[in-house]
Amino acid sequence: MSDKVKILICLLYYLPHRTGMQLYIERISEELVRRGHEVTILCARHKPELPAEETINGVRIVRLWAPPIPISRGMIMPMYPFAAYQLIRQHDVVSIHTPMLETALISFLARVAGRKIIATHHGDLILPEGGANRAITDIMFAFFKYMARAAGRLVAYSQDYADNSYYLRPFLDKVNVIYPPIHMPAPNPQRAAELRAQWSHNGGPIIGYAGRFVEEKRPDLLMKSLDVINQKYPNARIVFAGEYDIPYENTWEKYQPVVQKYKDQLIFLGLIKDMQFMADFFAAIDVLALTSDSECFALVQVEAMLCGAPVVMTDTPGGRVPVQVTGMGKLTQPGDAQAIGETIVDVLDRRAEYVKPRLYIEQCFSFKETVDGYEALFKEYARRG
Repeated sequence: MSDKVKILICLLYYLPHRTGMQLYIERISEELVRRGHEVTILCARHKPELPAEETINGVRIVRLWAPPIPISRGMIMPMYPFAAYQLIRQHDVVSIHTPMLETALISFLARVAGRKIIATHHGDLILPEGGANRAITDIMFAFFKYMARAAGRLVAYSQDYADNSYYLRPFLDKVNVIYPPIHMPAPNPQRAAELRAQWSHNGGPIIGYAGRFVEEKRPDLLMKSLDVINQKYPNARIVFAGEYDIPYENTWEKYQPVVQKYKDQLIFLGLIKDMQFMADFFAAIDVLALTSDSECFALVQVEAMLCGAPVVMTDTPGGRVPVQVTGMGKLTQPGDAQAIGETIVDVLDRRAEYVKPRLYIEQCFSFKETVDGYEALFKEYARRG
């Protein structure tokens, strides 16, 4: 019997959309193709100019038409049930990435087709208070439970997150822990020095932020922490790398009073798609600060560490794992701008003590071991023929 497995991956957005989840799936998919497997992505045609089907780096991408009806981050795909069922029958195993509105539908179709699902959980759905949001949360969790009962395995980023996840906790006997796929080019020292000279003010430290400017990541707390940081480092600057005016959120507008208050110390780069630029960005900063209220893992932590930047991360389940595993940074209190500022100052004061060699970080979070873990699961649960 051939070792080749035909894998269908179902999700909402894929290339050219850029998020941590998309990068996660892209890295796994392309490496599995390099290993001789067949990978198909089923997703939404989130921009009308995108082709309905194409192949990128060996990965087949099937995009379904979606009318321009905004539903928060979601999209309606009228042909999804029909396309999904046909593709499920053509593949040996199905990979889905939760939370996802179509979770229960895909699970049902996979059962009918006699295929197993391997589900990777990217974080519990946590919405603001309110009756409507509570209903959405309950419905999404019900969809997940329906799928999880029949799934082959559930993949968690870490045991710490699985133990604290209201999604995963009822199904711990099905959980496999596989660290996310971390892939980062080596930084260019000359380019990093140029960026540092461009962003630094009178030799002051540079604090980096990498991610979307959304409420759950609490960029307001990082900006407010400047009240503490400025007492020791009045020339500090915060450089934000990531999309900040998000179409489906009003966070940018909501935090404008905070942005305007500290505007002389803030630099917004926008969405960066070039990973070499991100490597140079991480090498140019003194510390990466992530101030989320909740975080499943945050791949950018390890990417920053690989490029020599220590991390200040809120002490949240899953999110704290990279700092705990490597020691390359320090944890801080979630929701507390004062504590965040004090922790950043401490890391800036003793930065050399936190920096670890790149090889050590690569050994802690091995890309090969991550793909090996997925490959083993897909082979175990594949139905061929």
